[in-house]
Amino acid sequence: MTILTTDKALKQYCKTLEKAAYITVDTEFLRDKTYYAKLCLIQVSDPKKNAVAIDVIANPDLDLTPLLKIFENQKIPKVFHAGRQDLEIFWQQYETLPTPLYDTQIAAMVCGYGDQIGFDNLSQKAIGKRLDKSQQFTDWSRRPLSDKQLSYALDDVLYLVDIYEHLVKELDKRGRTSWVLEETEALLEPDLYDLPLGDIWQRLKVKSPRPKQLAVLRELAAWREQRAQEVDIPRGRILRDDILVDISFHPPAKPKDLQRVRGFPKGQEDKKLGLAIIEAAQKGVNSPKDSWPEVEKKKILPPHCQPALELLKMLLKIKAAENDVAARLIASNEDLHELAEFGENAKTTALKGWRKKIFGDDALKMLSGKIVLQLHKNQVKLKSI
Repeated sequence: MTILTTDKALKQYCKTLEKAAYITVDTEFLRDKTYYAKLCLIQVSDPKKNAVAIDVIANPDLDLTPLLKIFENQKIPKVFHAGRQDLEIFWQQYETLPTPLYDTQIAAMVCGYGDQIGFDNLSQKAIGKRLDKSQQFTDWSRRPLSDKQLSYALDDVLYLVDIYEHLVKELDKRGRTSWVLEETEALLEPDLYDLPLGDIWQRLKVKSPRPKQLAVLRELAAWREQRAQEVDIPRGRILRDDILVDISFHPPAKPKDLQRVRGFPKGQEDKKLGLAIIEAAQKGVNSPKDSWPEVEKKKILPPHCQPALELLKMLLKIKAAENDVAARLIASNEDLHELAEFGENAKTTALKGWRKKIFGDDALKMLSGKIVLQLHKNQVKLKSI
């Protein structure tokens, strides 16, 4: 087991990766006590399973430039499994996103292994190997790392080599490689990892929202996010989501108003926390009306479109089974509603790319009466008219 802690060792290893057909990548990090993820290890392997653990805790000043150059090398695909959190770390700490990107969780969905399958389950199903998860909840920031910890960390990128090669063969056989690349493009949008402060409120769940209340919530959420970043603690440790939402419905003008807020820390109403909350809330209250967020009205499908929706749901199940692809990856409930109401004018990804080919085209034919669903020998099939 190889662990890298020096600039020289990392540079030498990255030199060996320059000709690699691809690399597999994983990270170990902690985030339970901080706002920003604390990166502890970066694991990398080449196709020959020359795997290393790059220890950024043992050497905080380790120069990762050689690795980041490999991440930017367009000739070398970077293989992750469910890599969104890993990518967020690389973007926030190094302002880079590894490209080209290949996510085996997405590839597994395209191959019919299920919706958002975990790495251990995929390993068992795809290559018949089970991971040792005994170190799953270990403290990766403590040093020295044990042999068991290192073995656990490296197993992820070693198994990922076999999983990747298995999925590539399966996708090539089915002609679906482009599907995976199309889906992973969404993970390479920087906005996914760096949401503007003024948009943070959109992550909060609000029942019966009103424009002015959302304006207050926008300011409260932005303040909390900024404060969490400044002191590097999870946003929920400053104030929970439900408390923030409650305050937005009853914006305080003075400290005693906060005494009526369930869950607000006792004794903090006239202290720094309370005063900051009042200031943010009043900023929202006094914001120009034309700047208030719009309340999205829940779309209600017209009654005459309900039968079409039910038929589309059935068609989606049939097409997902026929093509061995997770139904959720093909079309969401929102997509089906849009199709049922607007047909060929629907604004939905179900009418684009590979989704249109395996589902969208037949969906439009069914809606226009060119094909029907028919029960034959206890099986639902499509029949042209």
